[in-house]
Amino acid sequence: MQTPGSQTSLHRANRERVVRAVRMAGSLTQAEIARSTGLSAATVSNIVRELKDGGTIEVTPTSAGGRRARSISLRADAGIVVGLDFGHDRLRASVANLAHQILAEESQPLPSDVSVTEGVARAGDLVDRLVATTGVERQKLLGVGLAVPAPVDARTGILGPTSMLPGWSGTDPGTALAQRLGVPVHTDNDANLGALGELVWGGRGVRDLAYIKVGGGIGAGLVMEGRIYRGPGGTAGEIGHVTLDESGPVCRCGNRGCLETFAAEGPVLSLLAPNHGPGLTMERVVRLARDGDLGARRVLADAGRHIGSGVAGLCNLLNPGLVVLGGPIAAAGELILVPIRESVARYALPSAAQQLTVVSGALGERAEVLGALTLVLGELGDSDLLDEGRAPAFR
Repeated sequence: MQTPGSQTSLHRANRERVVRAVRMAGSLTQAEIARSTGLSAATVSNIVRELKDGGTIEVTPTSAGGRRARSISLRADAGIVVGLDFGHDRLRASVANLAHQILAEESQPLPSDVSVTEGVARAGDLVDRLVATTGVERQKLLGVGLAVPAPVDARTGILGPTSMLPGWSGTDPGTALAQRLGVPVHTDNDANLGALGELVWGGRGVRDLAYIKVGGGIGAGLVMEGRIYRGPGGTAGEIGHVTLDESGPVCRCGNRGCLETFAAEGPVLSLLAPNHGPGLTMERVVRLARDGDLGARRVLADAGRHIGSGVAGLCNLLNPGLVVLGGPIAAAGELILVPIRESVARYALPSAAQQLTVVSGALGERAEVLGALTLVLGELGDSDLLDEGRAPAFR
């Protein structure tokens, strides 16, 4: 029996801190573990030896700063997790082990009017099939992370209003999928998980960033001190509904002149459709712009300036050091980033603008699904992992 405050309970808590640090990063040296946990080098060394002897972690030679070091990661066969990303026209899945090694990935088309029942069924089938391809035993599936293009109530898992998946508002796809798979499912907004993906898998090396996803809508994932800020109703980061023009087009939210009505994919594509046809995609617009099409370049520049106005307001409120642009439009690179930076310089406080770096995402269309992996990795129980890799019980 462990008495709270006893040496035994303190030692176990320290072991859990080490396991969590390694689990969230994928792999760390002992010096990095000491810095991230605040534990002494001697304590970390002793715990690493115990965890290695107990079969919880793996230790491999590496180098850090030109010196020999040891890389610490969770045992590759301790378990697997799955990330899922629902878009308005596709479903993406990724399977990884606890050492952050991607074992399998797949993307499949999804009808834009898919029902939540059919969407959950497709997701469940995809998870089963993808896990089977890895050769890992099904019982080693520890959990699933689910990215959806809608606000998510953190208390209930219920989705808020969404135009990307009509009919999904007010539903709880996470619980339905958990019942289908028999493992815990953790659900969050896709922009939030894009931010997590860029933070952890994109190698950003920061604790604060804003991820701006531009697609059928526009949303922001906000990371503060290494944690996603969601707000009590899960609607933090709805930058797409910042008003730019009170007399502008009517937005799906009921207001006029929201950022989405000027810079989301629909409005942008509609400006170029007369010259390039109704089947135009953002990917093609980016290619046209890169090839020198003046109309495409002008439309992207205008969209960038509008996005930059929203980012400027974000800077004045939260003062992030890094803004990462995601979604298909981000592939335009400097063609879209330069006008964003120009608007930020014009509308943000000089001190906030000078400290800000604006870049395209490093992960492309994989940011959200990798963020979903990060979400479920963050929800695993460290005590369970210490107890012979036992998976958390599903309730």
